[in-house]
Amino acid sequence: MKLFTDKATPVQLQWLVWGIIFVINFLSYIPVDGFQEAAFYTFFNTLFYAIIIYGNINFLHPRYYQTKQIPLYIFLSIAFLIGIGAIRGYLVQFLSNKLFSNPAMPPNPISLQTIIYVILASTVVFILSFVFRIALAYFALKRQAERMLEQKSVAELNLLKSQVQPHFLFNTLNNIYYEAFRESPRTALLIGRLSEIMRYFVDESPKEKVALGTEIQFLENYIALEKIRIRHGVTVIFEKDLDSDYKIPPMLLMTFVENIFKHGIDRSGSDNKIVLSLKEQNGYLLFQTENPLPARQPNPAKEGSGIKNLQKRLNLLYGDDFELTVIRSEQFFCAYLKIPLI
Repeated sequence: MKLFTDKATPVQLQWLVWGIIFVINFLSYIPVDGFQEAAFYTFFNTLFYAIIIYGNINFLHPRYYQTKQIPLYIFLSIAFLIGIGAIRGYLVQFLSNKLFSNPAMPPNPISLQTIIYVILASTVVFILSFVFRIALAYFALKRQAERMLEQKSVAELNLLKSQVQPHFLFNTLNNIYYEAFRESPRTALLIGRLSEIMRYFVDESPKEKVALGTEIQFLENYIALEKIRIRHGVTVIFEKDLDSDYKIPPMLLMTFVENIFKHGIDRSGSDNKIVLSLKEQNGYLLFQTENPLPARQPNPAKEGSGIKNLQKRLNLLYGDDFELTVIRSEQFFCAYLKIPLI
């Protein structure tokens, strides 16, 4: 049964504990009082034990003790014990006289001594409620840790599954690359670039930082694939003057290049030209793009959303230690980014 395994929930464990308490009480009463009286006393004692314990751990302790109202907590706890003890002593004695007293003999009186004894016994149960609370917290924490381990295992398994498909695709693309190289080396080259882009998305983009050389290669692959969609071609000048071993957050420069091919290319024109400049200066990375604007721009309403998203990301990454400038005229669009190289 699940109840007797290490997977049992705190609620199931509580039922188990109360079941054990009930059985122990019942077995201690039955030799003296018989079955019916033993069942009666066991039921009421267990019921009042539960009221005392849960009254403390679910109401008094969280509402007053944990909110630093210690004097009020002590006062209400004493009042609670006196009240519950008096009710328990009176009710149990009253019902016992009604149900089990000998008609030929007078009923047992409800004495002050009995009430005091019950209150003292209730105090012991109240103290044990702290142990009960600690045990519940332990099992709840243990269960939470088990669930986190299960979720971690499931996440790792899903990650392994997600990696199988891309690597299968990479291998397939490599096979297609070698087949295509025999007939069309240019097509094979484009397939190779596509494979590198996909590998970047899978292996590099989840990282916090990637080598600048890897980011540059990704941009060049992207540009090469975009160029085949332009009927009359496009001239791309990419100036680089820096150490490619620097590391930057992935996909940080991509927004500018993607924005150019979305909004800055005249697909029917023959004079498209893009100038990209990437260099290091005084511990900062400077990236600048410049391109002419076509007479008819596709989706003009959507233009600029990528830049806005980049602005938010830069704020999170660098605070105020960056520069992002966009200059737009009727003929040209220029973008400038300056970020620290750490």
